[in-house]
Amino acid sequence: MSAASDRPLVPAWLAEPADANALAPLVWPASTARDADGQLEIAGVGVAELRARFGTPLYVLDEDGVRTRAREVREAFTVAAARRGVQARIYYAGKAFLSTEVVRWVTEEGLAVDVATGGELAVALAAGADPSRLGLHGNNKSVAELERAVEIGIGSIVIDSRIELERLAAIVERRRADDAAPQAVLVRVNSGVHAETHDFLATAHEDQKFGFALSDAPAVVARIRELPGLRFVGLHCHIGSQIFGTRGFEESAARVVDLHAELLAGGDIPLLNLGGGFGIAYTSVDEPTPIADLAEGIVEAVARECDVRGIPLPNLAFEPGRTIVGRAGVTLYEVGTVKPVRASDDLTRLYVSVDGGMSDNARPALYGAQYSARLASRTSDAAPALSRVVGRHCESGDVVVDAEYLPGDITPGDLLAVPATGAYCFSLSSNYNFVPRPPVVAVRGGAARVIVRGESIDDLLARDLGVAAPASPETSPAEENE
Repeated sequence: MSAASDRPLVPAWLAEPADANALAPLVWPASTARDADGQLEIAGVGVAELRARFGTPLYVLDEDGVRTRAREVREAFTVAAARRGVQARIYYAGKAFLSTEVVRWVTEEGLAVDVATGGELAVALAAGADPSRLGLHGNNKSVAELERAVEIGIGSIVIDSRIELERLAAIVERRRADDAAPQAVLVRVNSGVHAETHDFLATAHEDQKFGFALSDAPAVVARIRELPGLRFVGLHCHIGSQIFGTRGFEESAARVVDLHAELLAGGDIPLLNLGGGFGIAYTSVDEPTPIADLAEGIVEAVARECDVRGIPLPNLAFEPGRTIVGRAGVTLYEVGTVKPVRASDDLTRLYVSVDGGMSDNARPALYGAQYSARLASRTSDAAPALSRVVGRHCESGDVVVDAEYLPGDITPGDLLAVPATGAYCFSLSSNYNFVPRPPVVAVRGGAARVIVRGESIDDLLARDLGVAAPASPETSPAEENE
């Protein structure tokens, strides 16, 4: 039986709204409002202007939303750590959304940056990020990526396998000057805590590709400590993504602090990195934990576990991504067709097809992720109709919003807005069905500017070496084929 056939026709959490024009406050950017004509505005810029200037689909990112959230997260963890006499460093998890402008925003707000590939590293460096405030992740870092990281003096590298450890040690030994400081490394461990989230998003249970089992870590750390070119600075653990509450973090902290205490016998360990994964609201029923409560709860849990074992609390590091950029993003689409479909004997659903889909938001197809949507170009007094927003791609699973109530008079040409798309939409975008990727536009103070250029069909064709080049006026077709 397919997953689709197991899915209820109407999710239990979805209630018909009294007003299908209303905006759930925790889901949309704080700057979102409707003007006198009912048009959505984000940071003072109307969606009609955005469509006229940049087309659709369109990623819209509220710059002040990103900056404000970056400050909130940094301040929350800094204050919570300071109460316990230690420091907290916040790395922005670049995989959520990465561009040079976003790197500049978060670094200007005091965050370091976490990258996972050579490409992400190149973006961070192109933005002017301080290499000493970058961290490199990844379960299969290439020799070239490790060499580049060592060359620029990257702040830390997270070790994910024994092969990688020896590979990095050889690179450092080959490149290192006699007076150079050793390369700081962390060891990623799996605490065995399975976050209450989708299996593909849970990253701390043992049977998966990331990190070492807790029982294997002491031997790995011992090997690092034998190598003069490497310096072991701490453990790293990430339990998953889109997590509400602190329970999983608290249980994971207990297990990781046990290991941390054991490893102290071999030398000082200045840092413990507990990753990120803090959830955001995608629908009106989602209730993400306030960041100050998360920070206080997690730091207190680690401090408690250290107190029980009679060991000092290390400095702490965290790697939020989605919670920094997710809510700040909205994707605009134009409605192409609207089709009532009989879902059961007593239920008809509107299928609202838009000019994007799984090429600009793969998460519903990958994870069954839930999103919200609102009519953006106007308001409507029509009765709410159960709707499914779908994309233009040749897949029945090409769903943007699985279930939502939209005004029953929604029609071709309307603008539809899907909020909370700042994280893992642009990052996971593709050219499926040869669809160009949309531009990313930043909005702030009533002005809009492109920060990532959209693609054209010509861009896609330019990579296809089978496309015939235009013949030179001086060259006959026969001569060109010789």
